[in-house]
Amino acid sequence: MAMLRRLSFVLGLALFLSCAAQAQGLGDKVEVSGGYSYMKFGSSPSTNMNGWDLSGQYKFSDWFGAMADFSGNYGSGASVHTFLFGPQVSWPARVSPFAHVLLGGAHFSTTGAGDSSFSAAIGAGIDAKVNDRVSWRIIEGDYVPTRFFGATQNNARVITAVVFHF
Repeated sequence: MAMLRRLSFVLGLALFLSCAAQAQGLGDKVEVSGGYSYMKFGSSPSTNMNGWDLSGQYKFSDWFGAMADFSGNYGSGASVHTFLFGPQVSWPARVSPFAHVLLGGAHFSTTGAGDSSFSAAIGAGIDAKVNDRVSWRIIEGDYVPTRFFGATQNNARVITAVVFHF
């Protein structure tokens, strides 16, 4: 139930931000997405985590943009939140592949302990246009390295989302 509330909040926030972008008249230069995130957290033993992802992109051209990505993944009494920024390139088409290299930070929390570290997301995905203003992010796959409590975690993240274009 908590997962459904978080996802509803993220999708509502994405809709709000996309309406604000449209009101500012940025005209197909802004993309806002919100959706489901699955992370295979590379601890010992590895942990399956479910959560949300919210991202925004400002497109300088139809193939190049600057992206901000925020996510939260939860499982086994722990959570991982990432805050990442960087360039994204895409092939503008009805079915549009993209790739990005995002850099930033991550925070790990569990009962009685927490740590923050540098993080990145190196990945790619495919968006499919539903209409002129909406696409479905069919899949996005990222390698997300972190280093919590002095140990390196090699994490995998998969996302599916709704993308609004403004």
